[in-house]
Amino acid sequence: MIHPLLAGLGVALPILQAPMAGVSTAALAAAVSNAGGLGAIAIGALGVDAAQAAIAEVRARTDRAFNVNVFVHATPTPDPVREAAWIAALAPSFAAVGAQPPVALRAIYTSFGDDAGMRAMLLAEAPPVVSFHFGLPDAATVAAFQARGTLMLATATSLAEAQAAAAVGIDAIVAQGIEAGGHRGHFDPAAPDDALGTLPLTRLLVRHVESPIIAAGGIMDGAGIAAALDLGAIAAQLGTAFIGCPESAADAAYRAGLAGPGAWHTRMTDRISGRPARALPGRFDALADTLHTLRPPDYPIAYDAGKALHVAARSGGESGYGAYWAGQGAPLSRPMPAAALVATLASELAIHQAG
Repeated sequence: MIHPLLAGLGVALPILQAPMAGVSTAALAAAVSNAGGLGAIAIGALGVDAAQAAIAEVRARTDRAFNVNVFVHATPTPDPVREAAWIAALAPSFAAVGAQPPVALRAIYTSFGDDAGMRAMLLAEAPPVVSFHFGLPDAATVAAFQARGTLMLATATSLAEAQAAAAVGIDAIVAQGIEAGGHRGHFDPAAPDDALGTLPLTRLLVRHVESPIIAAGGIMDGAGIAAALDLGAIAAQLGTAFIGCPESAADAAYRAGLAGPGAWHTRMTDRISGRPARALPGRFDALADTLHTLRPPDYPIAYDAGKALHVAARSGGESGYGAYWAGQGAPLSRPMPAAALVATLASELAIHQAG
């Protein structure tokens, strides 16, 4: 039985596609939604106009529900001294690819909490689902979206974060285990992280939070979805599983990395963006000795340097500085069209539930 929260959206399967910034596309989101799951796009890295256009493109491709994800990271604090030290540490890597490092770094993404224009646009567009990563809006904002008929989701990596989400009225909570690819959703990257796995985190939240729980992290097939449901989750959210789909925006190097031996050795790093994130191994790992003594600039200021290095290196044929986010289940990836993957997941889930 599908949970009433999902059934109310017209979602037939307990399968959510993670809203992966830089990878998710309108085509991917629509394909997943049309196949019975809940597709998603990430607009945290976009301006208001581009975000509105992305929503319009999804709506042109599907009449089903979909999720729009935003970043609610803390407002970054500029620190010219720290940023200059970071640039200096990366300068030899820029030189090695025949490029100059940036003179200064910028906060390349605006937090939803600081973006009144994005809030106004989303309230006007009223997408079926809006989800929050890195933090929470205030209760008044949640209520304003709910009054427009929008369902609210938020990522939590701990019981305290889940309780905070429930307190502001979030409708359902995505329990992000340490296995998950991409950025950790924890609210304060400077605070201790218990690094709970998907299974214990999901079970803890099911036991101690009244809100519906969606499990995320390392889930790649129907067996994983079945395990999440057995623990009391209403659905599972899969990200890495969808990267290999032709509808995703992953480039050739990303796809090759996902299919290669590095997929068995994903690791957490804050050296690329300034926040911990799980990625395929790459050239940033070789900089560990140079960077490990330095505190990176605040997210997303540090990401400005990481992206600039990737662009400079790629122009010379070196793709190893890409932010190729992937979860611990990466070796289980099965490249196929998104609709076929959703059908495969549903079939596998049915087999496990029947057995």
